Amino acid sequence: MSAPANIFSIPASAPFAQSLAEGLIGRLDAAGDPLKLASATIYLPTRRAVRTLSEAFARVLGGAALLPDIKPLGDVDEDEFLFDATADGFTLPPAIAPLRRRLLLARLIRRWDDARGARLTFAQATTLAASLASLMDEVETQRADLKGLEKLAPDSLAKHWAEVKTFLEIVRENWPGVLEAERAINPADHRDRALRALAARFTRSPPSGPIIAAGSTGSIPATADLLKAIADLPNGMIVLPGLDRTLDAESWKTLDAGHAQYGLMHLLHGLKVTRENVADWVPSRLPAREAFLSEALRPAPTTDAWRARAEQDDPAFRSGLDGIALLEAAHPAEEAAAIALALRETLEQPNKMAALVTPDRSLARRVAAEMGRWNIAIDDSAGRPLSRTPAGTFLCLLVEAADTHFAPVPLLALLKHPFAAMGSPVGAFRTKVRQLDRLCLRGPRPDPGLRGIAEAIERELADKRNREKTGLVSLLTALQTWFGQLSEVLAPLAEALASPEVAISEVLKAHVAVAENLASDDKQRGKDRLWRNSDGDAAANLVAALYEAALDQPRIETSSYAPLFRTLADEKSVRLPFGAHPRLSILGPLEARLQSFDLIVLGGLNEGTWPQAAPIDPWFSRPMRAQMGLEQPERSIGLSAHDFESLASGARVIVTRAVKVEGTPTVASRWLQRIQQLAKGVKADLASASNYAEMAAHLNDAGEVKPELPPRPAPPVEARPRSLSVTEIETWLRDPYAIYARRVLKLEALDPLDNAFGPLERGTVVHSALEAFLRRFIDFPAEAERELIAIGDEMFAAARVPKATLALWRPRFMSAAKWFVGLERERRARILRSIVETRGKRKFPAPGGEFELRGVADRIDELMGGGATIVDYKTGRPPTEKQVTSLLAPQLPLEGAILEKGGFAEAGRLAATDLLYIQFSGGRIPGKTVQIPNGEALVVEAINRLTERVIAFDNPDSVYMSRVMPYRADISGDYDHLARVREWSLSGWQEEDE
Repeated sequence: MSAPANIFSIPASAPFAQSLAEGLIGRLDAAGDPLKLASATIYLPTRRAVRTLSEAFARVLGGAALLPDIKPLGDVDEDEFLFDATADGFTLPPAIAPLRRRLLLARLIRRWDDARGARLTFAQATTLAASLASLMDEVETQRADLKGLEKLAPDSLAKHWAEVKTFLEIVRENWPGVLEAERAINPADHRDRALRALAARFTRSPPSGPIIAAGSTGSIPATADLLKAIADLPNGMIVLPGLDRTLDAESWKTLDAGHAQYGLMHLLHGLKVTRENVADWVPSRLPAREAFLSEALRPAPTTDAWRARAEQDDPAFRSGLDGIALLEAAHPAEEAAAIALALRETLEQPNKMAALVTPDRSLARRVAAEMGRWNIAIDDSAGRPLSRTPAGTFLCLLVEAADTHFAPVPLLALLKHPFAAMGSPVGAFRTKVRQLDRLCLRGPRPDPGLRGIAEAIERELADKRNREKTGLVSLLTALQTWFGQLSEVLAPLAEALASPEVAISEVLKAHVAVAENLASDDKQRGKDRLWRNSDGDAAANLVAALYEAALDQPRIETSSYAPLFRTLADEKSVRLPFGAHPRLSILGPLEARLQSFDLIVLGGLNEGTWPQAAPIDPWFSRPMRAQMGLEQPERSIGLSAHDFESLASGARVIVTRAVKVEGTPTVASRWLQRIQQLAKGVKADLASASNYAEMAAHLNDAGEVKPELPPRPAPPVEARPRSLSVTEIETWLRDPYAIYARRVLKLEALDPLDNAFGPLERGTVVHSALEAFLRRFIDFPAEAERELIAIGDEMFAAARVPKATLALWRPRFMSAAKWFVGLERERRARILRSIVETRGKRKFPAPGGEFELRGVADRIDELMGGGATIVDYKTGRPPTEKQVTSLLAPQLPLEGAILEKGGFAEAGRLAATDLLYIQFSGGRIPGKTVQIPNGEALVVEAINRLTERVIAFDNPDSVYMSRVMPYRADISGDYDHLARVREWSLSGWQEEDE
């Protein structure tokens, strides 16, 4: 091999950008002639490297200067190609827009899927299209060819691979025609042509000024070709990052794709250069560190060399671990807090800079949040998904609300977004939204669409008018007008999604128009609010790209538009403006390439996180990839290993990991395991950074925590309720705090949003049906069962029970109706008359003033022989006999107390001789009765206990305790959160004995 003098390496321990700048200034004699530096052209792998080198030149030169022309090329992990071919005067066919290509590929996938039975939605097809586009880029980048597909899937392989081959053949045959119609080429092809054209120009017409390619490992073959062309130039220079010079020749020859130096070895082989022919750009700053890391990461087949290292007992080699510390945190939260402290400590040292480098975006967000403790704004420069930014979230919520026909939960999520204002002040708009939530959307879901919600408002308004609640009538009338205006704003998107199929471009126009109208407030237009800032700009770019890509696309099923938009928003990264903090950074490994800091924290060093597991290829098996000429998936691990080795060569490094994540034990990164194993073998000490975790623990230590005591509210007697219903008496016994919250604080529990039709609604329907049946028929007709079922159908319809729910409830109702009619025919001989759904009350003298007991009896049967039976219907499980006789369930005895004083006007004054529960279930056992013995005695006892309780609570010192005797230990009460039950009790309560 030749020995050119223009290929160099900057050691991993040297600051790359500063070393490159100083070296170029010296080699070009730029200090004496500034124009020489301006005549140079430098190619770097990333945009951030370009910015960093420009800043380095400014520091070295001491201010304003004529800088070289610095251009980014783009590396194998970049999302997009960075090299601008037009700036160098090349005329190439345009690269097809990524989103346009994805939609076109999705069409091909759907066409293939239609022949197989059409199982994929368009949204699913676009997801598959993204993977297919990546495959096409990989094939073209690595200069493979799909022509050999016929030989890839022999009969001995699984059927899956045969289907993959068939599908890829369709793409191979159809995609070239699609590109020709688009008059475009694939992005990877465009990049390769541009780089080849640049390499050809350098070969054909060598430029007069210096040409330097720095920091690239030549991972892309076309980039490697360009580096070869630059290396052959008389004034060309190649500056490699972190070439390992200490690894022995035998190991160098056996490098695999997962090794940190594999890419550089492959590049040098293509340049026809040996390691010995590569000169040092600058001397190594930490040769011992580089040697230790090289030894730790040596190829697995040659790790027997560690034994010889251990036998050498070399203090200089052991010193390679000086400056590296390990932090093993118990969990990610502790890891993030410790990292934040290490970064914060750096700010105490003038001009020092620090960075967290991690591929774990969750850890990055945690650390950024922890830095907020000191009001330090530090953002993850890898960005956030557009869908998690204000503008992206608003657009996603809007289309998802429309896609669900404005169901309560997604609708309220949209309307409570900060952007939603509909031309009014944001506060006034939010007040209307809360009124809509509280008054009209609680309980079972309204009918679909905006019209269904309008009808729900109308029903609520009619109910309040019937009940003469003037204040709520006025409020609901205004709310009705407001919702009408809101419906007009949202209607265009609802109409656009009304048909089974839609054109993406048409629904996108409606989507954007509605978003802008809804986002306007009383001070700014929606356009000005929605599309501002970096997230608004990214959202606008996505909308524009999607509109252009979908202009002539065929219609898709309507249900795919919302998930398609969400997927695209999830995938688009929003990078906030740089410079949130001048001395602290959070970077991904790609962005950290060629960067240097005074402190580098390498976070998330667990297997599967760093390095990430080799990706599973859905298209080719490993033998297929080898046959196609594609690199194995471990190549990405090799690139990550090079990043780790370079970053770990910094002057001060802290490596961190969490021992457990979400309660699951983790495995340390293979690189960290190797460092620990080698350190143990050579008797070196890997310093501990556990002090940061200890400081974080102290920082979060709240000191001695005394358990909360249960609340003990004791309101004035005059504020205590003087009237309770018979059902509230049971609540008073079991959970007095609930009575305090409801009757003293006047807090009503809200029904859940989008509540399914459940036991409460079923019980209401059954009670209404039985009441109507007994009122209509004093003497049972021959077809009594049919009549009861018909009445039940009327009640189901009036309650607007969904068809799916009705399919379960109606058969049960029919079964229970048959049983109930049989039961009633047996009981009729003893009954003189039945009074149903009757209201009554009874007053008791008390120290704090007269106390009123109220109740609604499901049914009172006056008996032939005197006395009466009080009946209560249950669709669920009735109270046990023990609960009733112990007066923990005192409803029927208390209704008997009202009855004996003539409190039920329709019934007159009767003695409650019998207490009866009728369970109307319709299950395996269609129904049953629970007869409570000694009814009259229970009534007397209930009166006595109630009187005693009223007197006790008329004492101003008596308190309303929480969860005294709950019905079920595993069911929380409506006011438990207000009583803060979980703060003063591990279980929250003690279960009663039954």
